[in-house]
Amino acid sequence: MSPRMVVTDHAFADTKHEQAAAALTGAEFAEYSVDTEDAAIQAVQGADVAFVNFAPMTSRVLSTMKRGSTVIRYGIGFDNVDLQAAKTAGVRVANIPDYGVETVADHAATALLTLARRIASFNREIHDHGWIKPTGLGPILSMRQHTLGLLGFGRIAQAVHKRLRPFGVTTIAYDPFAPPSIFNELGVQQVDLNELALRTTALSVHAPLTTETESVVGKDFLAKMPQGAFVVNTARGGLIDEDALAEAVDSGHLSGALLDVTRPEPAPKDSRLRLVTNVLLTPHAAFYDEESIDNLQRLASEEAIRALEGAELRCPVA
Repeated sequence: MSPRMVVTDHAFADTKHEQAAAALTGAEFAEYSVDTEDAAIQAVQGADVAFVNFAPMTSRVLSTMKRGSTVIRYGIGFDNVDLQAAKTAGVRVANIPDYGVETVADHAATALLTLARRIASFNREIHDHGWIKPTGLGPILSMRQHTLGLLGFGRIAQAVHKRLRPFGVTTIAYDPFAPPSIFNELGVQQVDLNELALRTTALSVHAPLTTETESVVGKDFLAKMPQGAFVVNTARGGLIDEDALAEAVDSGHLSGALLDVTRPEPAPKDSRLRLVTNVLLTPHAAFYDEESIDNLQRLASEEAIRALEGAELRCPVA
């Protein structure tokens, strides 16, 4: 009997890499657009490999897959996959953590520079009022005066630091799991969470979403940040208390924020994030350019081949 390979959901132009992997391994291939638990059950029932974007991989869903099967999460995060349930069901889980490091870092660095130079605010004032003095938005710090704070110091955060280092920023970072040697190697000061909040004028968030990191950037953290600081999030929406962030920007304590991720996605039409002028939103696009998408699908498909051949997975998470 042929193995079964499915794509539960995706946002790509095509699935040529996945279909090629199915052809190479003699697997039946099916493609879906799943966004509910019941639909996910129908899609993955009896599957040997499931490529997953945002479909909910709950205990009910995973229990319908074959024992020894594999879930391959498109991307870095895997918070939509119940890892304990996967273990119980005998389902392996892999992610693709390295497909778009440079692309996400490009997006985050661009966002940080955009907020630092008040680009969106200047543009809005000129369109709405015709002109504005360079000093009309209040003080603008040079990049050399900014302290870049990185919440998480993995591959992407390190790449953001490397992009902004030539601008003369001072970089500090909080990551209890990163080895001290990498901080020393890159010339970044390792700090605790409290010091990160107190010193950071430009915060970039790069942590995984776990029970420990949920709303780690909350009301207290934001209140400790210096007046006029700003926040960029290209990781997961749940890392930030979004109501507290909207209040901090709306009150003027923070000068702005750019969120590529929210919870839920998209942000509801009545979300305060949509109403606060200096909160900029992008549509979970930090991962996207043509090169990174091709890398993502190719690497995921190569992992699927390993899974069906019974080989060791390149990037197992469970």
